[in-house]
Amino acid sequence: MRKGFSLIEIMIVIIILGLLASFVMPNLIGQSDEAKKKLVCIQMKSISESLKTFKLYNGTYPSTEEGLEALASNPDAEKYPSYPSNGFLDEGRLPKDPWGGQYIYANSDGDFNIISLGADGKEGGDAENRDITYDTCFQK
Repeated sequence: MRKGFSLIEIMIVIIILGLLASFVMPNLIGQSDEAKKKLVCIQMKSISESLKTFKLYNGTYPSTEEGLEALASNPDAEKYPSYPSNGFLDEGRLPKDPWGGQYIYANSDGDFNIISLGADGKEGGDAENRDITYDTCFQK
């Protein structure tokens, strides 16, 4: 009596594994990009809460020039005398987007927007390179 598998048995197992992979892989591909987009929106929500707390302490959002760095350290002690010593961010540093880029902050007439430039780190783009804004994550 022989032990082991014949070539035909091994080929059948390989074909079955190939068929299973062909059904599973399309569902997995692209999930990473979607997860990164969701993470961007979660981080933007956290930053927006810090901005709102900043406004509660100081009566206004930081200017565009002061940027998000104003959440980590006081940009002007005379302008913001109520600024807490530990700032408005956990660990005192700004989060980076999932692609390693900095978030862009814009203050226009007392309202703000936060922007991630996406995977390519450049303005504009399609698909995973598309810019993601706070406004698109959370319709105000």
